[in-house]
Amino acid sequence: MRFIAAVLISILSSLAPASSAPPQKNERPSSEALLMWINGYRAYPDLAAVPSAVRTMSRVGVFRDPESAGVYVGFLAGVLNSHPVEAEELIAKILPLPPEDQWVVVRAIAYSGLTEWKGLLRSFRMHMPGRQVMMTKYLDGRLATLDRVAFKKTPGLLDKLKGEDADAAPKPALLEPTPDLIDTLWGFYFATGAYEPIARIIAMVPWSKDRNSVDKLTLGAMAKFTLATNAARDHELLAMLKWAAKHQPKKTTAMLDEVIEAAETVDTAKIRKVALAAIEDLKRKGPGYKRDASLWGQVGQGALAVGCIAAAATGHVELGLPCVIGGAASSAALNAWGAQP
Repeated sequence: MRFIAAVLISILSSLAPASSAPPQKNERPSSEALLMWINGYRAYPDLAAVPSAVRTMSRVGVFRDPESAGVYVGFLAGVLNSHPVEAEELIAKILPLPPEDQWVVVRAIAYSGLTEWKGLLRSFRMHMPGRQVMMTKYLDGRLATLDRVAFKKTPGLLDKLKGEDADAAPKPALLEPTPDLIDTLWGFYFATGAYEPIARIIAMVPWSKDRNSVDKLTLGAMAKFTLATNAARDHELLAMLKWAAKHQPKKTTAMLDEVIEAAETVDTAKIRKVALAAIEDLKRKGPGYKRDASLWGQVGQGALAVGCIAAAATGHVELGLPCVIGGAASSAALNAWGAQP
């Protein structure tokens, strides 16, 4: 039902201008309405409305599941990144938040990319006493920031035989590519329109052809699909992808050309079919596919909005890849499907 509501809201929003203000208390805000506001923020930027919007997000409960909150974290991080002078005042207006939701502010500060993000985090330590461990780990580097993503190659046979070097120096913390990370990068882009988060999503696109790691295959398909669906209704993003395609390795350029063509023709069916075929291939490989395919169940509401709502807004509801796998219409259903024996 939540997906159906999201689709209806998206279709209506495509017929009317987006609001420049977040949902208010008397408007019975929903996660879908908040996502719509985030998605339209760059067209109607209103920094003064951000603290109220974040508190509304907390009240609605979108921060309760960290794996579904990436787009909100990324959005707040992007807003802070775009307004370094106002960042401290902005956070002061957001707080206090319930202790269980304060992690969002901590992570957004760490992900903001601000030169003085550590000082900013220290200045609010006393305001978030329940997140001292989390803050300490970000400050000493045991938790990775958004610019430290592990784009490592799948280990080959020789790498596996070598194993780990016990005497090697500790490796810096890195973010593992996940559906939640893709959500976060989209949230950052919605707030800033910056190329950096798109570049990191593009870096996952070659994985859509990966034949050694099902996780990477799934993430690559998701990266490719979300780029196409969003570029179909975002001319600035489409222009960004055309520029990026000229500066990639040949294989990546070929994949980006597919994304660009799908966006320009508003036809992501080809990308959808290829990804669905890959998922079907996993089904034929036995029990392992269920563990790996359940990655789709980790796709947060942000990614569902990016894929499903974007498709609905362009009149192609049937193209929402995460919405149709296994007949599931929600991440909860996908998790249940992936957990079946």
